[in-house]
Amino acid sequence: MTLGKFKLSNTNSASSSTNLSSSNNSINCKAARTVDTDDIDENDESGQNIILSIIAQLKPGCDLSRVTLPTFILEKKSMLERITNQLQFPSILLDAHLEEDELTRFIKVIKWYLAGWHIAPKAVKKPLNPVLGEHFTAYWDLPNKQQAFYIAEQTSHHPPKSAYFYMIPESHIRVDGVVIPKSRFLGNSTAAMMAGLTVLQFLDIKDSKGNPEKYTLTQPNMYARGILFGKMRIELGDHMVIKAPNYYVDIDFKTKGFISGTYDVIEGIIKDYNGKEYYEISGKWNDVMYFRDLRIKNAKKVILFDTHNDVRSVPQVRPLKEQGEYESRRLWKKVTDALAARNHEVATDEKLKIENYQRELAKKRVGDGVEFHPKLFKDGKPEDDLDFYIYKHIPDGDDYEEQIKSILEIAPILPGQKFTEKFSIPAYKKHHIQEKQLSQLSS
Repeated sequence: MTLGKFKLSNTNSASSSTNLSSSNNSINCKAARTVDTDDIDENDESGQNIILSIIAQLKPGCDLSRVTLPTFILEKKSMLERITNQLQFPSILLDAHLEEDELTRFIKVIKWYLAGWHIAPKAVKKPLNPVLGEHFTAYWDLPNKQQAFYIAEQTSHHPPKSAYFYMIPESHIRVDGVVIPKSRFLGNSTAAMMAGLTVLQFLDIKDSKGNPEKYTLTQPNMYARGILFGKMRIELGDHMVIKAPNYYVDIDFKTKGFISGTYDVIEGIIKDYNGKEYYEISGKWNDVMYFRDLRIKNAKKVILFDTHNDVRSVPQVRPLKEQGEYESRRLWKKVTDALAARNHEVATDEKLKIENYQRELAKKRVGDGVEFHPKLFKDGKPEDDLDFYIYKHIPDGDDYEEQIKSILEIAPILPGQKFTEKFSIPAYKKHHIQEKQLSQLSS
C-alpha cells in the first residue's frame, strides 16, 4: 500500500538489513529469552560499599534528582525510551478505536493503559535520567500494515520533564504526554512520585461540539523497597485516574502493609460523572486483571488482561550510526555497554563525563544570559492539559499520508532519514514560522 513508500523512500541499502518485519516485531512472553543484566540485582560487596558512600547525602524526603546514585541500580535505557513500554500493545488500542459502544471503548482504553506497567526489569532498576535536550525516536510496523511513530525529548532538567508524542495516523490515534518524576528518599525506600499526564485522542470520533474524543490518564507512583536492608522490590502505589468524556475510573494501586495485605493488588470502579457505578476492576497489575459488571447481580469476573500471555510490539529504532549525538542510545552507549558487562567502574566514569559536560553547558548558558529551548516541543498554553506539545501542526482529516509527511519532518525516525538544518532551530521558533505560513494559506 501507499504507506510503504514512506519507509522505502527513507531507507538506504546500508540500513535496510536492520529493519524488522511486522511478524518479527512481536515478542511472546513465553518465548525463551537470554539473561539480561537488567534482571540481575547487583548486591555484591562493592555495591553495598557504594550504597554506604551515598547514605551521608540522604535525608528522608530529600530530592534524589540531586543525589548521585550508584550505577548498578540503573537500567540500560533512558526514561525517554522507557516510556515506550506503555505503547507496546497497539493492537489493544486499535481494537478500542474500532469499538462503537462508548462504555466498552472506555474499558478497552483502560485495558490498553494497564497492560504495559508490568514491563520492567526483574531486578530493581531505574531508567537513566535524560539530559536536557536529549531526544529519542522510534516507529512500529503494525500487524494491520499501518505504522506508528514516537518522538520524545527532555524539555526540562529541574524539575525533570520528558515530553512525548505518539501517533498512528491511518487510524486517527494520537497520544501526547509529559512524564514528571519527583524522586524522594524515604528511609529504606525511594519513591518516584509521577506528576505527569497522558492525553489520548481518537481524532475521528467527535463530540457534539466537533472535538475529538479525549482521555486523560495519570500514573501510579513507584516505590523501590529495601534499598538499605532487606530484599529489594518494586511496588506501584497510590492512584491512577483515567477520565473519558462521560466515564472515569480511579484505580487504587495497593502497597503491602508491614503486617497485612499482599503485593501488587489493584481495585477500581468505573463510574459516570453522576456517580453511577458500572464495572469493577480488580486483580494484580503484574499478573491477571479482571473486570466485573456491577449492574448484573452475581456477575462473574472476566479477564481484562493476562500479563503471562501478552504479545508485545517492540519499537524499532534507527541504526546507531545514523543517530545524532543527543539521541538516547548513542548518547548513553558507553554507559549501557559497561552496564551490560557489569563493569560499574567504567559505567560510573562514563556517566559522570556526560553529567559534568551538562553542568558546563548550564554554567555557560547562565554566563551568556541564554535560556535553553527544546528543539521538538513547544510550551503548552495555560488552558492546555500538558506543559509541552510537539511543535509541529499535524494536519487534520483523513489525509494520513500528509500527516506522516509532517511527522517525519519533525525529526529522523525511519532508517535512512537525515537531519536537516531546521532540526537545530528551537521548537518555539519553528512553531511561529509554521503558524505564520498556515495563516497566510487561510487568508
